[in-house]
Amino acid sequence: MEFSHFPTGIFAGKQSLYLILLLNFIPIFVTSQSPATTERDTLLKIKRQWGNPLALDSWNSTSSPCSWPEIECDDGKVTGIIIQEKDITVEIPSSICELKNLTFLNLRLNYLPGKFPTFLYKCSNLQHLDLSQNYFVGSIPEDIYRLGKLKYLNLGGNNFTGDIPPSVGNLTELETLCMNLNLFDGSFPAEIGNLANLESLGLEFNEFSPMALPPEFGKLKKIKYIWMRDTKLIGEIPESFGDFENLELIDFAYNNLEGKIPSGLFLLKNLTMMYLYGNRLSGRIPETFDSSKLMELDVSNNYLTGTIPESFGGFKHLEIMNLFGNQLYGAIPESIAKIPSLKVFKVFRNKLNGSLPSEMGLHSKLESFEVSLNSFTGNLPEHLCAGGTLFGAVAYANNLSGEIPKSLGTCSSLRSIQLYKNQLSGEIPSGVWTLVDMTSLLLSDNSFSGELPSKIAFNFTRLEISNNRFSGEIPVGISSWRSLVVLLASNNSFSGRIPVELTSLSQITQLELDGNSLSGELPADIISWKSLTILDLARNKLSGKIPAVIGLIPDLVALDLSQNQFSGPIPPQLGVKRITSLNVSSNQLTGNIPDAFANLAFENSFLNNPSLCTTNSLPYLPSCNNAKVANSKRLSHRVLALILVLAFAVFLFSVVSTLFMVRDYRRKKHKRDVASWKLTSFQRLDFTEANILSSLTENNMIGSGGSGKVYRISIGRPNEYVAVKMIWSDRKVDYILEREFLAEVQILGSIRHSNIVKLLCCISSEDSKLLVYEYMVNHSLDGWLHGKKRVSLSNKVMDWPKRLEVAIGAAQGLCYMHHDCTPPIIHRDVKSSNILLDSDFTAKIADFGLAKILEKKGELNTMSAVAGSFGYIAPGKSKIQS
Repeated sequence: MEFSHFPTGIFAGKQSLYLILLLNFIPIFVTSQSPATTERDTLLKIKRQWGNPLALDSWNSTSSPCSWPEIECDDGKVTGIIIQEKDITVEIPSSICELKNLTFLNLRLNYLPGKFPTFLYKCSNLQHLDLSQNYFVGSIPEDIYRLGKLKYLNLGGNNFTGDIPPSVGNLTELETLCMNLNLFDGSFPAEIGNLANLESLGLEFNEFSPMALPPEFGKLKKIKYIWMRDTKLIGEIPESFGDFENLELIDFAYNNLEGKIPSGLFLLKNLTMMYLYGNRLSGRIPETFDSSKLMELDVSNNYLTGTIPESFGGFKHLEIMNLFGNQLYGAIPESIAKIPSLKVFKVFRNKLNGSLPSEMGLHSKLESFEVSLNSFTGNLPEHLCAGGTLFGAVAYANNLSGEIPKSLGTCSSLRSIQLYKNQLSGEIPSGVWTLVDMTSLLLSDNSFSGELPSKIAFNFTRLEISNNRFSGEIPVGISSWRSLVVLLASNNSFSGRIPVELTSLSQITQLELDGNSLSGELPADIISWKSLTILDLARNKLSGKIPAVIGLIPDLVALDLSQNQFSGPIPPQLGVKRITSLNVSSNQLTGNIPDAFANLAFENSFLNNPSLCTTNSLPYLPSCNNAKVANSKRLSHRVLALILVLAFAVFLFSVVSTLFMVRDYRRKKHKRDVASWKLTSFQRLDFTEANILSSLTENNMIGSGGSGKVYRISIGRPNEYVAVKMIWSDRKVDYILEREFLAEVQILGSIRHSNIVKLLCCISSEDSKLLVYEYMVNHSLDGWLHGKKRVSLSNKVMDWPKRLEVAIGAAQGLCYMHHDCTPPIIHRDVKSSNILLDSDFTAKIADFGLAKILEKKGELNTMSAVAGSFGYIAPGKSKIQS
């Protein structure tokens, strides 16, 4: 170009200036507009590849991506994508890495399928990657280190399997690594210890191969949060973990860690939460501490010994102290009662003794106080509810004496008082009966006295006062106890008639008034007890006839009217019911015993009723046909001739008889086998034990495990099945375990909740037990969570709204087991395979309460673990072994 061609002078100078400005303006315009258009086109292409989901309606060609809710920008450039809970079901498009400035990608809580998207390696500036709570499968790729700029990686809540590759240790910029809630069945690498910048590590809820904590983890000097709950850890907690100066949370719950708790953990000044429960830790709790910020301490369900350190009173910010399920002894230090932030205090199932701290509850807003199954003496603390927030006072199975503090009668937050099996006395504070939120009052096996009130709180569902000194009549006002489900008042001094108003308790399932001085006749209105399963009125002074309507109570399975003064016949309606436990002994009954009870299962049900008889030939019951027996001894000649003819016939057909001998033997054997089984039902059944026993075949078996085999059995009508769990097969039990088994099954069978699988009945013999449950057509939850475990290929993986419904249902079932069952039932193995789904996908807890039932002779009694305590104890896999 020749500059001589340009104009000269002032005009030429102005033109040159305009030209220079124009040339400089053009590239600026291009660089600021063209990339934005390109990024918008890329995002719209991604939207199309995802099927144009309605959730991304704001993505259009007329607006800037920086104005879209899911997009983050910096200086007009797309740097972040946040698409959470948008129901995306298609794989991530590889075109996403055309966004060259992308540093932040969050696609959690969708339905993204497939393997880990390795094309993300092309997103060269990516620093934050969150693909959690999706449906990714397969293994983590070995070359994941190519995402070298990552500071945050969250792959939790997917279906990844295999090992976590050692190459993860090459992501040296990582500050957060989350791999929790997957299906890993291999190992996690020691190379994680190379991540010098790591602050948060989440590996919890994976089925790793059992392994110890690598010593290399001790190099994580910046670590703040460690989540490794339920990862099959073994060995000891390294002492080096006591050097993590920045550590705020450590969670090693539900593993198999052994040895002592490193003393250094209690010297970490920033530690706020320590969860070590459900392991096999032993030794004493460290005496020294400097964890002034500690808020939650849970070392429950271990093998810790020694005393509770006096220094624990120095935890000024401590809100939760769970020490239950250990072997601690000695007294509770008085200083603990002075912790100003203490809300939850649980030390049940230890070997503690002495008096309870007198100021407990006075200096903090205490919510839960649980000291059961120890050897405490003295009085209950007077100030437990001084903060006005107490909802559970649980101190059963101790040696406490004195009276219930009157202050509990004004504690409006209180929901449950459990003080049974102590030496308490006096009257119940009047205010306790009318506390608005009160649901259960469990006071059996004490020396309480007084009379029952006419009115109780509306939410009252359970009252247990057996084996006390209560007296007076059952109040007419009992008709106001509308919500009552269980009333146990055996062995007191109640007198008078059973008021007809008692029959208005339509929700009652268990009523036990045996061992009192009740008199008069049973009211005919007992037919209104539609939900009643157990009725025990034995050892009273009741008289008159047994009402025929008692046989029409639909769910009645156990009836005890023994040692009264009943007269007249046994109502034939009782024989129609599937009553499995009946006792009418020691009355003045007359007439014929219904044929349904003329078998060995009821041989002790009719004793000491001289005027009762049976038409069946049973050695333990008198026959109604004795008058005809003498005549049968006189044989006429005609009869003698008939005998000779019959004998000759037998001789002629002996060969034919031999052919049928095997068949007859098998039939008789089958009858004996069926007769050796006893059925105990917990509600009305449409099948018999014979229906179940005949269907225990390999073709009907749908599962097996450590506790036995499970069968799916049709009960006659199309598409109606029950699930049968067989336990104790081929192993005889002694008499004590047999009684304990029946007692445990009665408890489990009495449970009625929409989120707990119903135990329909138990069928038992000398060496085998069958538990018959309602059948869940949609099987277990884990088959709907993980693609590789689905019931069939036609079943879709469960969506997140449905998961939430299932989680809520399971939580409601657990809450009922913990708060409303007596004794409270702690599952101890809650997992997705133990949550079953009915035809409407309603969650139901299964396999609960089996720990005691499956206990073998010679093992440590674990019922205290099952009975547990009031309130919530996170279920897990801890085992109490000798």
